[in-house]
Amino acid sequence: MTQRTDRVDELLRQEIGALLAKEVADPRIGFATITDVETAPDLRHAKVWVSVIGQKGDRDETIRALRAAMPFVQHELGKRLRIKRIPMLHIHLDDTAERGTRVLHLLDELAAGVAPEDVTTFKESLPTPVRRLPHDGDTEADPDAEATADAPDATPPTGPAPEAPVRRFRGGSGRGPRPFTGGGRPVRRRSPRG
Repeated sequence: MTQRTDRVDELLRQEIGALLAKEVADPRIGFATITDVETAPDLRHAKVWVSVIGQKGDRDETIRALRAAMPFVQHELGKRLRIKRIPMLHIHLDDTAERGTRVLHLLDELAAGVAPEDVTTFKESLPTPVRRLPHDGDTEADPDAEATADAPDATPPTGPAPEAPVRRFRGGSGRGPRPFTGGGRPVRRRSPRG
């Protein structure tokens, strides 16, 4: 995001909210709040995120009514704003408030010691790691060696340390080191004019 698109996003969010509150008289648009606007860098399209209070059927009806009202809103934005191009507005439901309320509800149930009711309906996004069970064909490991390898105070294996690679300077004319400029090219020194 650039500062330009950030400013356009905020301006569109304020103006669309004001238009929906004062100019659009559709009874299907209930308690809808414009939470965010994301404009494409070329200003041709914009995602308008809307939070709607109500049941699922009411929310769907409000989203349909908002989509139907967007041509009017775009026309009014063209009159009000001094922008070269008014983007095509695409309505999307913002359910972050609903998800946040759900998380708070689950945390309250867990704090009260009650098992949450519908946790089983949600699948894990990542598998829970489990210890690997032994299989046929596995080599038998010494259980004492496994325990000492996992211990934090286990001593490292003895023996010679691996030798670090030696870096050598390559290139140049043999007249000594070249000054480093950061770009990889030698610096030409100019003789003073006399």
